[in-house]
Amino acid sequence: MKWDSKKGWFVMSNLLSYKNYNGTVEYSKEDSCLFGKVIGIKSLLSYEGDSVKELEQPYKGTFNVRISPELHRNIAVYAIEHGKSLNAVVEEAIGNMVGA
Repeated sequence: MKWDSKKGWFVMSNLLSYKNYNGTVEYSKEDSCLFGKVIGIKSLLSYEGDSVKELEQPYKGTFNVRISPELHRNIAVYAIEHGKSLNAVVEEAIGNMVGA
């Protein structure tokens, strides 16, 4: 690991490998997180996490969604009326949309 004073983070010499892709792993002291980008591809694909384990697991099953207050209220009422949690209703709706 080497400190990059210009960028304000540690540069780690190890690469992270996933499904035949390699990516960098760096530490930002300012943000207290690990981050990196996939190398050897034309597009920019970056990632970040609080631990190496988070970097190794691309989908942990949680994410934040911003919706209008009106839609939030409507889906909350729907969930209550159907005896479901808000998470269950959102998961069901997304599953119906993408066929999962």
